[in-house]
Amino acid sequence: MMSPTVHTYANAEEAAQACAERMAGIMKESIEQRGEARVALSGGSTPKLMFGYLAKLPMDWKQVWLYWVDERVVPPEDPDSNYRMAMEYLIRPAGIPIENLNRIAGERYPEEAAAHYVSEIQVDFQLKEGELPVFDLIHRGMGADSHTASLFPGDPLVDDEYEIAANTYVEKFKSHRVTLMPGVLKAARHTVILAPGADKAEALWDVLEGKPNERAHPCQIAAKPPYPTEWFVDEAAARLLRK
Repeated sequence: MMSPTVHTYANAEEAAQACAERMAGIMKESIEQRGEARVALSGGSTPKLMFGYLAKLPMDWKQVWLYWVDERVVPPEDPDSNYRMAMEYLIRPAGIPIENLNRIAGERYPEEAAAHYVSEIQVDFQLKEGELPVFDLIHRGMGADSHTASLFPGDPLVDDEYEIAANTYVEKFKSHRVTLMPGVLKAARHTVILAPGADKAEALWDVLEGKPNERAHPCQIAAKPPYPTEWFVDEAAARLLRK
């Protein structure tokens, strides 16, 4: 069996920079091959550094269409909004055209926000009934509990590979969310997972070397071969992995 592609760096800053450079390379390849790059971004605190590096790299942003892996059900100006964070650290600094953004409407009711996002993706990707979108690149993170996107341990949505997106309630954070679903995560042409930090070490071992159990460790979804996924971590996160 093929080993997962894990790029390990001395610290979080180096991991973030390398992840940004790899994302830029994938987007450029996609633009060369298909004339565009459709990319889904994740939020949280970890990507801020990476977005900062990515914003400074040369890129034909007019040919890049941005979507979101997940979003909290909050208005776009809310401090907890993934869209707001991407706007502050990537979109404005890079000068990405507003018309190329396909955000999740977190100001709506959860069910309405999810349905609107699904409809928008179906139109953008010209999907037939039952088809899933194929993103050129999906950027993901991983929580210390091994969640990814807004798919948390124990959530039955982890087993659903047929829907595009759905709303969910995360009891741990008392938070309504909208998230892309496992089938979409698995269909991506490329996936990068940025997960530095000592608090991620046990989760990283569970996901990459532990027993397969996506319900317990949702980040196992499309996390290693045969899926085209690359991990970007630091030495603190990788300390439990086999050398």
